[in-house]
Amino acid sequence: MNYKRIIARLDVKGENLVKGINLEGLKILGKPADFSHHYYKEKIDEIVFFDTVASLYGRNNLFNIVEKVSKNIFIPISVGGGVRTLDDVRKLLNAGADKIILNTKALQDPKFINLAVNKFGSSTILVNIDFNLQPDKSYSCFIENGRQIFNKDIFKWIKEIQERGAGELILTSINKDGTAEGYDLDFYNKIKDTIKIPLILSGGFGNFKQVYRMISNEDVDAISIASLFHYNRVNDKSFNGSPLSPIDLKKKLIKKKIRCRL
Repeated sequence: MNYKRIIARLDVKGENLVKGINLEGLKILGKPADFSHHYYKEKIDEIVFFDTVASLYGRNNLFNIVEKVSKNIFIPISVGGGVRTLDDVRKLLNAGADKIILNTKALQDPKFINLAVNKFGSSTILVNIDFNLQPDKSYSCFIENGRQIFNKDIFKWIKEIQERGAGELILTSINKDGTAEGYDLDFYNKIKDTIKIPLILSGGFGNFKQVYRMISNEDVDAISIASLFHYNRVNDKSFNGSPLSPIDLKKKLIKKKIRCRL
């Protein structure tokens, strides 16, 4: 049995770490490098950076941040947002990233997944799906950090991502993001039997019970967390959940017989 991973998600706009609700209403919380180093000391397993405006403006601004952070922490760093070419992938890897996350480009040009996997290896290429619950109770894929709906059947897309060789899959719930209401369990139950590659769940985690409920599933390899950690660090009472540090969360999971690294 593999160790379960706890990942800190850092959404970045310009030079700042930001957090919102449903990927909107972004609030500045501090500097990404400061949070990254803090989480590293708190035994986080991985760091994920998302450039929240990169796809909108057709560029990725995380090169300098990744280069700075990777010199001081020694855990995997994944980067997403605005990755549109193989050269973008190469530059981010050269800056210190270990994995690259695709979303908008992958949906617009699915063959790019194959190209990136063939060039840099399956373990290097992750695909993120930003999905949202619609009024008719269906689920839709979104691009440009949740700003625009994309006409693609999400269940067929999950299957296709795996067939094209992506190393891991991140499923980000827009409707739960930042709400502290817990992950979208209905969606998870609909897709869990189709997952063949490592699965990361992101969006809505507001307390230990919610994390445990999802990470205890055999096919869930990792949980990606933002507000639950960020608001503990900044001691901001506006968060509706129960903030925890990474190390405290992992200790609680270990007591529940979940295999985590400390």
